[in-house]
Amino acid sequence: MSPEASPAPSRPLWRRVTGSFLFQMCAAFVVLGLILSFVAKPYWVPSGSMEQSLQVGDRVLVNRLAYVGGAQPHTGDIVVFDAGAAWDSAPASAGSPLGAALRWIGEVTGFGPSGPHTLIKRVIAGPGQTVRCCSSDGRLIVDGKPLDEPYVFQDFAFHPRALDCTTPSMSQRCLPEVTVPAGSYLVLGDHRSNSSDGAAQCRGRTTPDAGCWRWARSEDIVGKAVVILWPVTRWSGL
Repeated sequence: MSPEASPAPSRPLWRRVTGSFLFQMCAAFVVLGLILSFVAKPYWVPSGSMEQSLQVGDRVLVNRLAYVGGAQPHTGDIVVFDAGAAWDSAPASAGSPLGAALRWIGEVTGFGPSGPHTLIKRVIAGPGQTVRCCSSDGRLIVDGKPLDEPYVFQDFAFHPRALDCTTPSMSQRCLPEVTVPAGSYLVLGDHRSNSSDGAAQCRGRTTPDAGCWRWARSEDIVGKAVVILWPVTRWSGL
């Protein structure tokens, strides 16, 4: 008669817990959350203010590590930032709880509508730099040098000696001279005539007015947009 088979040793509790589907799913969400919070995050482009560089509905990948360790945004960078109260154009609507939940999911994951105070624009100038417009051919001037901006789409009309910054009917491209405050950045949309950006309230004037400018503060910058993820037909670097 053969001896009775001994029972198989039970697995340690920690192995049973970590091997469960529920634990692995929770761990995956934690890892995803850490990546979205500290490394990279998709962002849904909500408006046409960055055309033609970005189209409405594009999903871009934002590098959240681009400006750590003392690195700073440079002229030409496309950044995502949390806009302060100065950027409000209309009172926020409470909406339904379901709509608020869907918006929160979209803001966290980047695969749905983003939050109403998260914007994407292009950096024009940083702290201490002086900006004005326009040069004789209608270009922005930063620290005395006209910018070359091949990405600008449908800018405001500008015609030397007919519609410029000296004619009675001033071009909306014209801006008063300003020095960017410490810890701030002047950000504009590439679709200049269709962008409620940092200079939108200052256009068509040359008299200094510090109150008309809106700034992206360094502590509010989420990161640098580096690539278009979706749709597939628009895959490209930025």
